[in-house]
Amino acid sequence: MKTVAVVGASLAGLSAARSLRKRGYDGRLVVIGDELHRPYDRPPLSKEFLAGSLGEADLALETDDEDLRAEWLLGVRATGLDGPRRAVRLGDGGEIRADGVVIATGATARTLPGTARLAGVHTLRTLDDARALRDELALGGRLVVIGGGFVGAEVASTAYALGLDVTVVEAAPTPLAGPLGAAMGGIVSALHADHGVRLLCGVGVKGLSGESRVEAVLLEDGRSLPADLVVVGVGARPCVEWLADSGIELADGVVCGTDGRTGLAGVVAVGDCASWYDPRAGLHRRVEHWTGALERPDAAVAALLAGGTVEPAAPRPPYFWSDQYGVRIQFAGHAAGADSVTIEEGARDDRNVLAVYRRGEHPVAVLGMNQPRLFMRWRKQLAAAA
Repeated sequence: MKTVAVVGASLAGLSAARSLRKRGYDGRLVVIGDELHRPYDRPPLSKEFLAGSLGEADLALETDDEDLRAEWLLGVRATGLDGPRRAVRLGDGGEIRADGVVIATGATARTLPGTARLAGVHTLRTLDDARALRDELALGGRLVVIGGGFVGAEVASTAYALGLDVTVVEAAPTPLAGPLGAAMGGIVSALHADHGVRLLCGVGVKGLSGESRVEAVLLEDGRSLPADLVVVGVGARPCVEWLADSGIELADGVVCGTDGRTGLAGVVAVGDCASWYDPRAGLHRRVEHWTGALERPDAAVAALLAGGTVEPAAPRPPYFWSDQYGVRIQFAGHAAGADSVTIEEGARDDRNVLAVYRRGEHPVAVLGMNQPRLFMRWRKQLAAAA
């Protein structure tokens, strides 16, 4: 290959570029990113960066002496892919023709319809999002977080520590039931009540009120929650619209094999936009976690350089963590594959549990709350079994 284009300049794209050089690729390497920023770390955006304990320089993912010999096209959006020619069309009218393409365009935060006109309404996905939200959190007041997932919970935790009056609204009966299951989702989300943060579950949001700035969140049951600030944390959608006419199969992301290869020769996908095949579950999954964006690009790059001649290994079970109210929450595996969950260590009321999810007698996932040593043992066992 003479030219490889990496479309996406966040962690997954950077990891792919690093793997290309590590595996001996010595050709032209072009990294395209729609943000103006060099690659930065996203997990601290909802925690340490919002709290002011980390600055922008601390978010940098590249080392001072790192040189990937890449052409960086930042602030340039990819608008299309000519599949047969493997040509990436750019928003500035140009194009990059390549022998290999790594799709790493990530995901974007979902928004609520009709909220763009209101000041004080935020999503949190990018550094620019975090800058704007941090400035408003510093003013204090009443914050309503819409969505009780991990990002929403982390923002609520950070805002509580900053002294804001915080309410979390979750449409589902139990927050985090999707990734953790209802039982353990209830235990983790009880951290809000432990710290005096109001949690309203099983009720949807009808809309927001205010003239030029948000004043209240209107609930479907008729209640109105006064708000000086609103954070919408209702998930993310993969950034794959630009691939609509490329010939690549799309279904909640870029449909890939177990090594990131798409149905188009010379094109792989990694990170939050990639739906890799999971042979253990027999289905495709998008893994929107930092560890997946760090680890999986190496397998995809190996497949790209080998032209698909190497038999892929099954991806490691996904792993993620979250810090809320001083509690480190760690999870590995897939809760959806379990038919039972048991607390093996600790006490739920103390929020220091180690819980194992099983299908029959076989462990398929593990959750730790302030149990780092035991959790890592179980995570290694899951990986070995996989």
